[in-house]
Amino acid sequence: QVQLLESGGGSVQTGGSLRLSCVASGYTTSSYACLAWFRQVLGKEREGVAYISSDGTQYYADYVKGRFTISQDNAKNILNLQMNSLKPEDTAMYYCSARGGTRCYGRRPSGDFDHWGQGTQVTVSS
Repeated sequence: QVQLLESGGGSVQTGGSLRLSCVASGYTTSSYACLAWFRQVLGKEREGVAYISSDGTQYYADYVKGRFTISQDNAKNILNLQMNSLKPEDTAMYYCSARGGTRCYGRRPSGDFDHWGQGTQVTVSS
């Protein structure tokens, strides 16, 4: 059974940093074509923040470019999201996700992903 478990969320002040991690079990991160981090604010749609394809190509939402970095450690089956220069508008629940089949080829919607973690809360105060 595939499981994704996020960690690393918390509360920081504006300008601070957090590193989210997602540990995969039941499959290897290298076996999936597209891995991603999404975030969701209560009452709003889940939005894709950062993506990484099996060939290493990365995609980011414009509002996190230059601040967030997605990476994967296939030896440890971990997907990471380094978040720097955090802003209050980054406050959300963050989810990692995995997709089989084809690569990311851009910022795919949440419906294209097969597996999800339970989420980790990030709160940025001004």
